[in-house]
Amino acid sequence: MFHSLERSISRAVSNYLQTNYAVDVPVTTEQPKQSSFGEMALPVAFQLAKQLKKAPVMIAKELAAGLSGQIEGVAAFEVANGYLNVRFDRGWFAREILTGNGFETQEFSIRKTIVEHTNINPNKAAHIGHLRNAILGDTFVRMMKAMGTRVETQNYIDNTGVQVADVVAAFHFVEKKTAAEVAELAKQPRFDYLCWDLYSKVAQMEEVKGWRTETLHSIESGEGALSEMGHVVADAIVDCHLNTMLRLGIQYDVLPRESEILHLKFWANCFELLKEQKAIYFENEGKNKGCWVMPGSAFRENAGEEDSKVIVRSNGTVTYVGKDIAYQLWKFGLLGKDFYYRKLRTYPNGSVCYVSTATREGAERVQFGGGTSVYNVIDSRQSYLQDVVVAGLKALGYPNQADKSIHFSYEMVALTPRTCVELGIELSEEDKTKTTVEMSGRKGLGVKADDLIDQLIERAQVEVDSRHADKSKESRTKVAEQIAVCSLRYFLLKFTRTSVIAFDLQEALSFEGETGPYVQYAAVRANNILRKVATLPDFKAVLPEEVLRTVLETEDLWQLLLDISRLESVLEAAVKSGEPAALAKYAFQLAQGFSKFYHDYRVLDEADEARRNVLLWMTMHFAKQLEKTLNTLGIAVPEYM
Repeated sequence: MFHSLERSISRAVSNYLQTNYAVDVPVTTEQPKQSSFGEMALPVAFQLAKQLKKAPVMIAKELAAGLSGQIEGVAAFEVANGYLNVRFDRGWFAREILTGNGFETQEFSIRKTIVEHTNINPNKAAHIGHLRNAILGDTFVRMMKAMGTRVETQNYIDNTGVQVADVVAAFHFVEKKTAAEVAELAKQPRFDYLCWDLYSKVAQMEEVKGWRTETLHSIESGEGALSEMGHVVADAIVDCHLNTMLRLGIQYDVLPRESEILHLKFWANCFELLKEQKAIYFENEGKNKGCWVMPGSAFRENAGEEDSKVIVRSNGTVTYVGKDIAYQLWKFGLLGKDFYYRKLRTYPNGSVCYVSTATREGAERVQFGGGTSVYNVIDSRQSYLQDVVVAGLKALGYPNQADKSIHFSYEMVALTPRTCVELGIELSEEDKTKTTVEMSGRKGLGVKADDLIDQLIERAQVEVDSRHADKSKESRTKVAEQIAVCSLRYFLLKFTRTSVIAFDLQEALSFEGETGPYVQYAAVRANNILRKVATLPDFKAVLPEEVLRTVLETEDLWQLLLDISRLESVLEAAVKSGEPAALAKYAFQLAQGFSKFYHDYRVLDEADEARRNVLLWMTMHFAKQLEKTLNTLGIAVPEYM
């Protein structure tokens, strides 16, 4: 509602300026520094001062006089230091929320936005660092959908890369397994754990480089036993990853695979285009002799020869970034080629996840890609490679798409030493003295995502069981899972993307402070109040503007109602800034506001019927808005806590 009235006021002031001053300027809004100044501040007088050759205060006074009584929902315009401050009509504002008249319906965009996230190498179990990527990406998708954006969620599967090759080499050269034997092992529920240990083992071996080259050639060509084993390993690990992510409510529309980028000649077409446009060149000397290279000047200012990026190695294999340029072209619908798709799984909510395939056999008639903007959720250490991809688009003559190719970057996740001990990770004496402990997949040092989720559920279960022994086991388990997922998602979302996170189990699960369970608990409390009322009144019938206006003269009630009603504004700002942390912060602030309301007002004990009805309605409005906010963050509201 706040968002709708804000837009209405901006449009009305803009029209007034055009009619009375013959000027066309954007009318922006700000939140006053103090609530006593009103609900909204317009700096428009400062924008017009030079043009109208008047002091901002004079202009603001003229506007206040001219606009007075002209805009529905505005009780008064006031002038303060050149700002035009706006005071809402409290009764009108509340009544519009109550009747739903002030809500704008979201119109879904025809244009498609593609968000690619998760992108875990299919060679071992997912770890906590992967979870930050997936949760950030999933939440950003939810935020854009809530704003009416048409979004396609992709999870790129690098099933022909070095990491997969190392695990395949370990099975073949070290474990002496055949593809059929690995396929049997892959039926185990924790096959990704087995590969985790195998990957860290082979990474320490001298012979791995030679094995890797042979294995990569086989996988990229799609021929031989090593290639067959590569598919077995990657497909089984992807299935494990999808199961892990589903525990956190994360789903995908399509999984484009790197193998099809190669086998359907996506890369071959892209390679020819890059050569034709002279975006890359063949190096005849130096350290990159025999390689196809993109000059550093394409993606770095003042770059020298040493900054050039290899796109195709001297042995003929293409680098990750080369395949990614081809993939990015496909995302924008610029390659003139498409994958075939087969249904991979149907999620519990009925939505379907597809995976790319190289043949028509078993393929379904669906279409993906062709977005107008693309967000690549990849950690900040990959900024250089993302710059190369964008340079590739520009070099091929697609500057607009290059501008719409957005690196949605984030920093790494570490663990506190306390959490490492709690999870059974052995630390060196040096690590014990640090505030954070970094993970390393090659060294096998890390927290598997499923282990972390299991640990969170186990701890939440103890708390739920102790508080609600009278509830069924099935019900308590469900609540414990909801609290665990909330604690994890919220912890990884509350920090800005540029922050390095030190994950701490105890802090994440706390019911106090800026945590997910604290926010959940506020929603549960609100629902508990509503459940205790045998029959809720017909609020539309019993709460006319006059009653609402009278009760909302109490300033803290009015400020709480304003805060509850800012969701759309906060959401729009969070999407524009690409910062899910802003929405998480808003959820926490709502919870804080309601906690104060809960302690200050005995809603069910209120003797005055009209006031009690307003308090009940505000409780219901809060519960709905906080649940909507939490759902956008991928968090459920438990029945009890």
